Amino acid sequence: MGSYEALMATLALTMGASWASGINLYAVMLVLGLGGATDNINLPAELSVLENPLVIGAAAVMYVVQFFIDKIPGLDSAWDTLHTFVRIPAGAMLAAGTVGDVSPAMEIAAGILGGGVAATSHATKTGTRLMLNTSPEPVTNWSASISEDLLVLGGLWTALNHPILFLILFIIFIGLAIWLLPKLWKFIRGVLLRIGKFFGMTNASATETGHGAASFTESKHEGK
Repeated sequence: MGSYEALMATLALTMGASWASGINLYAVMLVLGLGGATDNINLPAELSVLENPLVIGAAAVMYVVQFFIDKIPGLDSAWDTLHTFVRIPAGAMLAAGTVGDVSPAMEIAAGILGGGVAATSHATKTGTRLMLNTSPEPVTNWSASISEDLLVLGGLWTALNHPILFLILFIIFIGLAIWLLPKLWKFIRGVLLRIGKFFGMTNASATETGHGAASFTESKHEGK
């Protein structure tokens, strides 16, 4: 493999592992771990720990747990929220591991990029799931969950076998995410405000803000 092909393969694996980690971390660990253990995937030395049977077993257990939780409306969003503290750091670590033992600066740069990519895909998934949960029926959750698993498997397969095609699709995903995330945030903010209003939290905040503005106005007049 030439230097150009090796660079594209490494870049695709770096972006692919971090992107997929933001959607389903345990599926990523299983695919890479089983692929490396069966010699179907040539993992960098820094990621060889994924081939350990204990790591594969733990990833398999957590994948099964997520498989069922991810299909329950409401519970899937709570699971995604908790995994904000898991998927993003894991995406950064996997990205740093894929570049191999080159230089500390390269590993740090890969980790930063990987964390950002994992955060983007995680935010897109979490926001989309929260939007789907406004409908109480479970069909959309099942469809979304299965589609996400297939997307992760297909994305990793493409990154490993057709790195240039994956990178093109990855750029398209980033463009769509940049367009979609502000709209998802606006929707999520509206949902949170409605929840706060339901529990009386929004009104209390508005009252406190009003009192603060009144106090500021009074102090301003007193100063004159």
